[in-house]
Amino acid sequence: MNKVDDILEKVNDLFMKYGIKSVSMDDIARKLGISKKTLYLYVDNKADLINKSLQLHLISEKQNILEVCRKSIDPIDEMLNIARYIASMLRQMNPSTVYDLQKYYGDSWKIMESLHQEHIYGVIKENIDRGVELGLYRRNLESDIIAKFYVGKSLILVDEDIFPAKKYKREKLFLEFISYHIHGIASKKGLELLEKHLSEKTEA
Repeated sequence: MNKVDDILEKVNDLFMKYGIKSVSMDDIARKLGISKKTLYLYVDNKADLINKSLQLHLISEKQNILEVCRKSIDPIDEMLNIARYIASMLRQMNPSTVYDLQKYYGDSWKIMESLHQEHIYGVIKENIDRGVELGLYRRNLESDIIAKFYVGKSLILVDEDIFPAKKYKREKLFLEFISYHIHGIASKKGLELLEKHLSEKTEA
């Protein structure tokens, strides 16, 4: 990892832990143990820092999700493992992080949202196609449409008007969402496998 990526990774950790609006460039420089002048050698301003740290975060998230998929034994197991991975990420994230992005750094949010949707759409579509082929999901599902449903509905989970963070835990919402998704597309065989995987995880 080069110097810039190391800085951006640490900055992203700060944003996830404390939110974005409450962390100043002075705070960031102090936490990194460098001067603000040195920090500005790598970024133009806070908005630029946010963009670059988010881009690095998305690259890392994409790699992690692909690794989760690689280690999963079937499409049902894959969906459950993706859910657990994202839930663990949400558990570590300050609820104000997404709100700050949406309200104060809309351009950065739109970029992140677009790239995230594109990647997640591909992962879910491939999962559905394999699940149908293996008989785990209902036949004749339109994977393109269902994957877009998935992406669209997932955005509701971070909508403060519908699910305010003070009332709903993000990780709990996402796990409920995954259960809703699988039950909506699974065949009888898939539902039986889902129960098997859930019981194995409970016993582990």
